Amino acid sequence: MRKGVNILRTDDQVEVIAGKDKGRVGKIIKVFRKTDKALIEKINMIKKHQKPDMNNQQGGIIEKEAPVHVSNLMLICPKCTKTVRAGMKILEDGSKIRVCKKCGEAIEPKA
Repeated sequence: MRKGVNILRTDDQVEVIAGKDKGRVGKIIKVFRKTDKALIEKINMIKKHQKPDMNNQQGGIIEKEAPVHVSNLMLICPKCTKTVRAGMKILEDGSKIRVCKKCGEAIEPKA
């Protein structure tokens, strides 16, 4: 079972730890679980040549985000505001929560 994909969720704050955008922080827009990638707001921007169609009458070169592999991302704990590894903890009622390995607090995405 792949660990990194299960830890990251939509609306989490993450920092890029490798690649051209190393050190930049952004919010996860979407997680692609099959390919182990995530789409982060304003990170890994690419230029795409778009032909004119019904939605985009003019066409041209548009900039959009490209997915980043989860191994190049690190979760930012909302409590201690540091990049952390996250673990899973099972509560008494049987539900699973994500826990910060540094401060021990539960991690909930800002929604």
